[in-house]
Amino acid sequence: MFGMPVHLQWRHEFDEGKLIGPRMLLASPIVDGPKPVWPGSIAIANETEGRKAVDKIKKDGYDFVKVYSLLPRDAYFGIADEAKRQGISFAGHVPISVSAAEASDAGQKSIEHLTGVLLACSSREDEFRAQLAAEIAKNGMTGALSGMSRRQSKQITDSFSNQKAAALFARFAKNGTWQCPTLTVLHNMAYLDDKNVTNDPRLKYMPPFLRRNWDPSTDFRMRTMTPADYANAKASFQKSLEVVRGMRRAGVEIIAGTDTLNPYCFPGFSLHDELGLLVRAGLTPLDALQTATINAAKFLGKLDSLGTVEQGKIADLVLLDANPLEDIGNTKKINAVVMNGRLFDRKALDRMLNQAEAAANTANAR
Repeated sequence: MFGMPVHLQWRHEFDEGKLIGPRMLLASPIVDGPKPVWPGSIAIANETEGRKAVDKIKKDGYDFVKVYSLLPRDAYFGIADEAKRQGISFAGHVPISVSAAEASDAGQKSIEHLTGVLLACSSREDEFRAQLAAEIAKNGMTGALSGMSRRQSKQITDSFSNQKAAALFARFAKNGTWQCPTLTVLHNMAYLDDKNVTNDPRLKYMPPFLRRNWDPSTDFRMRTMTPADYANAKASFQKSLEVVRGMRRAGVEIIAGTDTLNPYCFPGFSLHDELGLLVRAGLTPLDALQTATINAAKFLGKLDSLGTVEQGKIADLVLLDANPLEDIGNTKKINAVVMNGRLFDRKALDRMLNQAEAAANTANAR
């Protein structure tokens, strides 16, 4: 979801068998406003620049355009129109300047992290969006994250409108707007005051720079959090679970995602965490499994070759020692993996984990 030239190179090496790695469909570099949140983003100030960015992204070989939070309104709709004209999808955050309903109508293929969804379900949506835009203009995104958005969190949750939510979910279903809730990152950001999160034993697989970056005392978004802020964040997370349940019942399509490399979102492991949280939100274990299998293939237009176990399809399989339909946690009881027809048994998988841990410790020693 934050594509870079190195990812295009990795994909080429994966496809040629030079490296072992996943099947990859790649986002563009983040396309954001004139003062982007993240270094390495494409800075866009207006519609013309947005259209030019779409053209370059497609020519560079990325699979879809990643839109982000600070895009100006005219730039966003220029990107949407140009993407449709050029036959390339766009997905990502719903910008502050655009409502979730407008993003759906504009053809955004998926919304990540429920950005803008809780706000769109508030009876005070227009008021809150105007306040947040003013805060960003005054203090920048960092200031807004540490200020206004926290103050709004409880107000947005308290002003949740079931009527607005039902209308929005019906719109998503009608427009085919997928949701990638990434409940893992929403949970972790709300529970960074919980030692069960910050002392996760899987940290041994992470290099030291990530461990430092994930530490709540050093993360710019978290170091000023108060107990009241955490309480509001937890309430917002609980409301997000309810929203996911409501969207599923309304027929909105859901795809699994984690926002890996955000705090305590571990590559690989966190997908299993996400499936557990989707069940906690009210999906059945089968529903949750499908968000990472058949739904993913459908989303990518790959159902002819992926997503289900059928003769003639690519052999990408995870073989388990226990039934995940009885307990979604059983997805973690992995016996073997088959990737593109190549078998990795438990011993081979353990060797990979040991290598990852050794690499992290070697980096730590330096």
